[in-house]
Amino acid sequence: MTTKRTILAVVADASGEVFEHPELLMAGMNGPDPRLPREDELIPLPEGSRLFTLPGTSPIGFDRKRRRLVTAERLPRSWGGGEIQAVSAFMAPAFTRTLLPAADYRSQGETLPLWAYTAVGWCVEEERFYVAGARVDRSDQWHPDRFDDRLLDPLVRKALKAAPENRLLEQLARCAVDYHCFAAKNLFFSRWEAPLPISPACNSRCLGCISLQESDCCPSSQERLSFVPSVEELCEVAVPHLQKAENAIVSFGQGCEGDPILQADTACAAVRRMRQATSRGTINFNTNGSIPDAVDKLAEAGVDSIRFSLNSVREELYNAYYRPRGYTYGDVLESLRRARRAGLFIMLNYLVFPGVSDQSEEVEALVRLVEEFGVDMVQLRNLSIDPQLYLRATAVAGAGIGMKAMMDGVKARVPRLQYGYFNRTRESFFPSGFETDWPLPP
Repeated sequence: MTTKRTILAVVADASGEVFEHPELLMAGMNGPDPRLPREDELIPLPEGSRLFTLPGTSPIGFDRKRRRLVTAERLPRSWGGGEIQAVSAFMAPAFTRTLLPAADYRSQGETLPLWAYTAVGWCVEEERFYVAGARVDRSDQWHPDRFDDRLLDPLVRKALKAAPENRLLEQLARCAVDYHCFAAKNLFFSRWEAPLPISPACNSRCLGCISLQESDCCPSSQERLSFVPSVEELCEVAVPHLQKAENAIVSFGQGCEGDPILQADTACAAVRRMRQATSRGTINFNTNGSIPDAVDKLAEAGVDSIRFSLNSVREELYNAYYRPRGYTYGDVLESLRRARRAGLFIMLNYLVFPGVSDQSEEVEALVRLVEEFGVDMVQLRNLSIDPQLYLRATAVAGAGIGMKAMMDGVKARVPRLQYGYFNRTRESFFPSGFETDWPLPP
């Protein structure tokens, strides 16, 4: 028999100290609409997650006495009556959020930084935090405990000493040490997925770009690559990793660059040389998919998998976020078609947002796209952006069905679709028992 949980709202005082609200139950937001979370939308706060305040925003919770949602600017008098602010969780990788923090965002003084804001509460019976989330990937390779900087530093120094002229290696050392990029750290630990940033330019102007912002509204979280690495620099980094690393993957298309598809010729030349040196490991390409002809070239050169980034499978919402320059959403669909015809393992880097990704129209469009183009995996990654900024840009109307209901519903209709959060090696593209015979698109 399951014990009923009491999950209280979590708030913070002016100094940032976090604690449970004595009178309010946890609430969350599906888009602009606050509501109580459903039981299957909550999980214990994953290890490696963080809590932080939402400055200038008053929390919304469910008042048990009045039986309604209320906005609380202060604590009860019995608790001192001090001013309070809303609190959010930033979950560890592998977990997708199901609700946004319930707060009065209208009162915030400035645009929030580029984080994935998740509703959080305090379970009285278990004495631990709960979040609105769901686990979508069972890999534990990206757990923060596996990235010990005390072990990293000597490895970075050794690698830089061995290749002092390689600008790409110098860039990745900075990504690993200064920006704490887990993929960059993997390179120096000689394991798993390592990055190959290649493009300083991009033909999208993403509203939530983490490497380049056109204004100071929401500062980028890292500095963008400023050069195009040579084929020699790329191979000097990639080939040893492919040859020796455990579960080796090298990936073009990283957070510290624009879009690698704009450097497809250089990427193809590097991939061909990598494959001349070794058949081991997996070569992956993360992209906006804006140039269909480039997809053909990449497949021919020897790329194993390709991941297309989308915030929505509805053209108007895609355009509102990606703001494409010189390409259209139709080009992205054509790239998907080319990737399937070439036999690549196809993933969507699906930047999900409660209240948008779970709208009925979006769910129907996603099912159609997955079936038409034979998408193998949807990576349900949390879109890092100020909730108000995104909701204003997309101008969506109507409530979503809930992220958990969306995930369960799509999977029930397309059983061979896989969910995940991370890229995979060729050997693990299709777990035992998965059907792989997608029909070719027209």
